[in-house]
Amino acid sequence: MSDTYFDLAERLEDSFPEIENDIIVDLRGSNEDYMALRDKISDIENSNPFIEKILEGSGEVHLTAEEHAVLTEYLRLRFSLDDMERLQIYFRGHTDAVAYLKKIKAL
Repeated sequence: MSDTYFDLAERLEDSFPEIENDIIVDLRGSNEDYMALRDKISDIENSNPFIEKILEGSGEVHLTAEEHAVLTEYLRLRFSLDDMERLQIYFRGHTDAVAYLKKIKAL
């Protein structure tokens, strides 16, 4: 292989945690809906300590009907937040792919 060759897939895989962090930081700074959702999730976590026990603890856990409803809403919001993050990563991938194709003069 030439000295100028680099394995793009490997480089992206190695750099993914940093890339993902940059994307989330950008999303936090530019998307009010994302931040409102994060704030709502944080409020639920702070006012319902049993959620951390469920997510981080071990052993048996019993929930009241009210706690179950809170947990269900919390998980729904977390899934929505995750969807927003994955969508942003997906779009970033397309943007980076176009930039790469232009750089190698394939576009």
